[in-house]
Amino acid sequence: MFKLLDTVALTHDIPAASLRRGDLGAIVDLHGDVAMEVEFVAASGRTQALLTLDAQDVRLVGDQDLIAVRSLAETDG
Repeated sequence: MFKLLDTVALTHDIPAASLRRGDLGAIVDLHGDVAMEVEFVAASGRTQALLTLDAQDVRLVGDQDLIAVRSLAETDG
């Protein structure tokens, strides 16, 4: 289902990484069909988090999705 360099959106918050549901990341490595390394970056291009996630933690993005920007200072956690 997922491919290397797919853009994905989180399906839930990850407070320890200051990430929220809907934040976008890029798949940078695949571990079979169930796990992947996903990189989340700030608007400046700085890596915010590099996480190993399961397939249920993310979803593919598509034409029905809009991109928004939020301040990391607004993140609870």
